[in-house]
Amino acid sequence: MRVLKVPDLFDLSTIMVSDFSPGGAFGSDTTEPDFGFAFNDSNFSDRVLRIEIMPDSPETKSDGDCCSSIAVWARNRKRRREDFKKEIDVVQRQEQVLNCNVPDTVDGLTYENRDDDAVAMIEVSPSDVGLNCNQIGNDTAYDNYSSLNKDHLTVLRVNIIHISSPILAAKSPFFYKLFSNGMTESEQRYVTLPVHASAEEAALLDLLNFMYSNTLSTTTPTALLDVLMVADKFEVASCMRYCSRLLRNLPMTCESALLYLDLPSTVLMADAVQPLADAAKLFLAAKYKDVTKFQDEVLNLPLAGIEAVFSSDDLQVASEDAVYDFLLKWARTHYPKLEERRRVFATCLGRLIRFPHMTCRKLKKVLTCNDFDAEIAPKVVLEALFFKAETPHKQRALASEEANAPYRHFLERAYKYRPVKVVEFEKPRQQCVVYLDLKREECAHLFPGGKVYSQAFHLGGQGFFFSAHCHMDQQSSFHCFGLFLGMQEKGPVTFAVDYEFAARSKPTEDYISKYKGNYTFTGGKAVGYRNLFGIPWTTFMADDSNYFINGVLHLRAELTVRQ
Repeated sequence: MRVLKVPDLFDLSTIMVSDFSPGGAFGSDTTEPDFGFAFNDSNFSDRVLRIEIMPDSPETKSDGDCCSSIAVWARNRKRRREDFKKEIDVVQRQEQVLNCNVPDTVDGLTYENRDDDAVAMIEVSPSDVGLNCNQIGNDTAYDNYSSLNKDHLTVLRVNIIHISSPILAAKSPFFYKLFSNGMTESEQRYVTLPVHASAEEAALLDLLNFMYSNTLSTTTPTALLDVLMVADKFEVASCMRYCSRLLRNLPMTCESALLYLDLPSTVLMADAVQPLADAAKLFLAAKYKDVTKFQDEVLNLPLAGIEAVFSSDDLQVASEDAVYDFLLKWARTHYPKLEERRRVFATCLGRLIRFPHMTCRKLKKVLTCNDFDAEIAPKVVLEALFFKAETPHKQRALASEEANAPYRHFLERAYKYRPVKVVEFEKPRQQCVVYLDLKREECAHLFPGGKVYSQAFHLGGQGFFFSAHCHMDQQSSFHCFGLFLGMQEKGPVTFAVDYEFAARSKPTEDYISKYKGNYTFTGGKAVGYRNLFGIPWTTFMADDSNYFINGVLHLRAELTVRQ
C-alpha cells in the first residue's frame, strides 16, 4: 500500500513566501475563505483554548463594566494599560509552563471548578511568545500557578473555546509561534490565555470569531477599539485593518480623533492602523484650520492634537511668527517646568515651526529664548538664514524635496499675511528695500473686491506693511490692481519717508519703477495707487500679461527716512 507523506503544517520550509506577504495568510482580509461554520466546534478543532477572565483594577470598575462614551473608554483603557504593564512584570518574574498529563479529550469535563482536576495548561502572554521556558515538575508548576493566581491573577471565570490551530496560526504570527515553537507545550491540547474582564473578554471572543469568519458583529466605536487593541496584542493584522476601516467610516469627532492618536505607539505604528491615524490628523487639521477662531480650544489640545494641527500646510495663520508665539504659549501652559519644555521643543514642537519663513526680528528672539536648548536655537536660526539667502529657484527646489516628508520646514503655508524679504541699510541714511511676491492664483482670488496684506517690516523703529487690492479705478469704469503702503502704529506719531514702487516686467524681467514720491505717515494712514499698472484687471490677469513671470507677480518698494 502506498503511504502518503503529509508535510508538517508548521514547517516554515513548506510555507510559500506569499503566505507572509501583505496579501497572504498574515495580511489578507478580502480573499480568505469563510470558516465561520467551524468556530467553537469540536468536530473541526484540534485544541482547547481556556480564556481566564481576570479582575480589573478597582479604579476601572468604578466607571462600570460598559463604556458609555469614547471618553470613558479612554480613561479605562489608560488604566488597563498601566495594569497590564504591572501584570507583565509579575508574569515575567514568575514565568512558568504548566504541563499535566490528561487524556486528549474534553467530553464530559466541567470547567468551572479546576481545584481537583489536573489539566494541561500553557500560561502565555504576548511578551512571552518565543521564549524558551524551562519546564518544571507538574506539582511545582501547579503550586506556583495557584500562588500566582491567588496573589496577582485571581481568575473570575473560565471560558472554553474549541479552536483550530491551523486557522489561528494562518492569521496570527502570535499563534503560529505558540503552536510551532518546538517545545513540549506546543504539542499540548490545552492553551490558557488570561484577559481582563472589562473589555478584553468580549473583544477576544470577537477576535477569534473574526479569524474564522473575516467579519465582526460589533459596530460601536468603543467595542471596535477594544477589538483593535486585542488584535494588536495577538498580532492579527487583518482584523486591525478591518477595525481601522470601520472606525474610519464612522462619523469623526474631535474627541474620537484625539483618542485614535492617543492609542499605544505599537498600535499607531502598525501599517493597518496608519490610515485611521491619518484620517484623525486630517480631521483635526481641517477643524482647526483657522487657528485664530479656535485659540482657546487649540490651546487645550494635547500634544498629539497640536502635532496634527500645526503640521498642516493649509494652516491659516497670520505668519510663521504667530505659529512660534502660539506654540511657545502652549508649551508654557502644558509644561511649566523649563526642562520639560526644552525636551518637548527638541523632540516635537520644534519640527512644527517653519523657521525659514519667520521674520529676522523673530529669529533674533529665538536665539535668546530659554525654552530652546542652547545647541538647537543657533542651528535652526542658521538654517533659516541660509534658506532666506538662497535664490527663489533654489528655495522652491528645497521645498519640493520635502513634499512627502511628515514634517516640512521649507514649504510655505497659506499665511494670511504674505511674507516679504527686506534688505536694510543704516548709512548714509536709514533705508530698506522690500520685496513682495504674489502668485497668480492669489491675485485671481482678489477679484472683485478683495485685498491681501503683507507681513510687517520695520524702518527707523516703525512698523510698515503692504496691502494689495482689487477695486474700481478713479472713474469707477473698470477693476484694477492697486498697491498701498501703510504704517502700523496708531496715534499722534508722524514719520516722513521717500518711497518708490517697482515691479518686474517682460520682456527684460527687470524691476521697472512705477511710482515714486514722499509721504508723512500718521498713525493708521496709508499711501499708494489704485491702479498701479494703469491697465484694467482683465489685461493685468491675461495669460500674456507682462507682469506675471512664471506665474508670480514680483513687487518692490524702496523706503528712505527723510531727514
